[in-house]
Amino acid sequence: MSLPPVRVLTPALLVLASSTTVIAKELPVEQMVVTASRTEKPLATIPNTVTVIDQKSLEQQIGINGDLSSVLGNLIPSFSPSRQKLSNSGESLRGRKPLYLIDGVPQSNPLRDGGRDGNTISPLMLERVEVIHGANAIHGLGAAGGIINLITKRPSDTPEHSLKIGLSGQEEELDDSLGYSGSYSFSGSFEQFDLLASVAFESVGVGFDADGQVVGFDTTQGDTMDSESLDTFLKIGKDFENQRLEFTYNRYEIEGETNWVPVNGDVDAGIPTTAVEGTVEGDAPKNEVTTISLSYRHDQLLGHSLRAQLFKQDFAGTYGGGRFGTFQDPAFGADIFDQSENQSEKYGLKLTLNKDELAGLPLAVTYGLDVFQDQTQQKLVQTGRAWVPESTYKNYAPFLQFEYSGIEQLTVTTGVRHEVSELEVDDFTTLASYGSQEVTGGTPDFSETLYNMGASYQINDVVRLYGNYAESFSMPDVGRVLRGIDQPNQSVETFLDLTPISTENSEIGVEFNIDNIRSQITYYQSESDFGQRLQANADGIFSVQREKTDIDGIELRLDWLASNKDLFGIRYAKTRGEYDSNDDGKVDTDLDGRNIAPDRINLSWERDWTDTVSTRLQFNRLLNRNFKDLNNSRYESFEGYTTIDVSAEWQASVGTFTLGVQNLNNQDYFTYYSQAGGGSAARNFKGYGRSIRLSYERHF
Repeated sequence: MSLPPVRVLTPALLVLASSTTVIAKELPVEQMVVTASRTEKPLATIPNTVTVIDQKSLEQQIGINGDLSSVLGNLIPSFSPSRQKLSNSGESLRGRKPLYLIDGVPQSNPLRDGGRDGNTISPLMLERVEVIHGANAIHGLGAAGGIINLITKRPSDTPEHSLKIGLSGQEEELDDSLGYSGSYSFSGSFEQFDLLASVAFESVGVGFDADGQVVGFDTTQGDTMDSESLDTFLKIGKDFENQRLEFTYNRYEIEGETNWVPVNGDVDAGIPTTAVEGTVEGDAPKNEVTTISLSYRHDQLLGHSLRAQLFKQDFAGTYGGGRFGTFQDPAFGADIFDQSENQSEKYGLKLTLNKDELAGLPLAVTYGLDVFQDQTQQKLVQTGRAWVPESTYKNYAPFLQFEYSGIEQLTVTTGVRHEVSELEVDDFTTLASYGSQEVTGGTPDFSETLYNMGASYQINDVVRLYGNYAESFSMPDVGRVLRGIDQPNQSVETFLDLTPISTENSEIGVEFNIDNIRSQITYYQSESDFGQRLQANADGIFSVQREKTDIDGIELRLDWLASNKDLFGIRYAKTRGEYDSNDDGKVDTDLDGRNIAPDRINLSWERDWTDTVSTRLQFNRLLNRNFKDLNNSRYESFEGYTTIDVSAEWQASVGTFTLGVQNLNNQDYFTYYSQAGGGSAARNFKGYGRSIRLSYERHF
């Protein structure tokens, strides 16, 4: 179930509302999803917790904040709060790293997780978002925390132009905070084909906190403040005789302007990191991502339906630099400035066949093969040194899934997936700061058989029970592991920390649909005997710790249609996570904010005032939390905060006007990551104060 859109009323709109007919509001209808099963299935038959953010809800959230991570957090509280930066490192779903997809194409970089996979497409290109909560392997590598599949827009039935322009800023510092955006698309279906072509541009200003101070810039990981982005999107398709062939191209670039120099804060004294105007040394942090896919569908092939997809993605993520101890090398001089760039080239094939009523039985079978290759390296761009050696990952995975529906109101699923993986790394030498260790390359291979099973039982018209067990398989952050080798005589073939991460997830849930109320509550557990945890080094550069990790939690959502005009929503998530800090096989220490989300409550009220005017008011409360070590002593703490957002939409005869206000209450707070993620003087960031977005859209 997904939430409808949200907006805010000005006095002028209230006058209009009093003189126009009211249209009855309805609860969202059940949707068909493809992410959870590789074929279209109604949500009621899927034994997983699945959230679908439809286009109306997506556009509503974008009208408040264009950051995709903020959109996810506002509607899915078990997703971490946004970092409000270019990097989404540390943002998790159910306490683990999710797999980002665009139309099924992986965006995550399995060999060197640079935390940029949430910024590879403009949200304006999306039709909806399908999210599977919890570990699973249905789409392959990754997905320890779940899957976030970004579904792009489809061509319209008739020729149509669409134009959207927007302004954003903060009232106290409008000159520096002013941002603007624009997008144009042409779409239509013609005699031989259908087409959607779009371009979107955005320039983002500087952010200010509730006290009117400049929010500090993350000049190393990258920032979305003082940045410009450009997205070019093309989709061409052709339907013929129960078949469809479709080509999709997306080119996304975002780059900082480097016009603001950070001013360190003081964590202990409560002084935030800020910035002053100036020129930042080195190349600007940026993302450059090109994603191409060719999809083919045949609905009646020898009694099967067939889906095939070929894809390619080129990714380059440049990070800001510094004179970090890690980069120092006497061979290049003293006090060296350097910065890194992740480069990844991915290819893949996804082949899925589905047959209903196998041998005349109430049994559906889905089977196929996934092929994937990723070639990754991380370079130091100022000196040309290799930080992470060029590494190639190859993966082949056949899968088989059954669905039995022979008992009325009961659907049972079970399946198996076999992962066969190989990692190729040539001989390499680590940086001088690690001792210039000569590491012997190799081609370690791994294989893992993953199982899943689940059931959905519709007890009556009111109550549905569901539960599942699923496993996922993912590589650790190989780049971080390899680049940090500081002991002699190491070999890639035998290096234990390259062992893949196998995660087991189980959940049980109940869904209630009573007249004008829909609710769902889920309890889940997630375990990994040899997991992955991020830990900051003294110079602020993160390293990977491989330890046993256990996570469990509760998710609750409720929608109440209080009248034919009013819809209220509650979203709640509580997550607990621990890791084994002393290698005794037992978890004993709380995972911190770099690795797990806070407990959170999201409340919302939507109202359709007229057939043209609607609003949404939403409250986000992040709860206080203490993090304790194996001696039950607090080693980190988080002071929660509440933000209020509001939006209003007016569908006029000349187009649609939207007003969105983020942090309406102008809450003064340090971000979750500054408090609970090992904040430092350079990253003691406050969150944005009150921010306003205005937009106008017209279809013609």
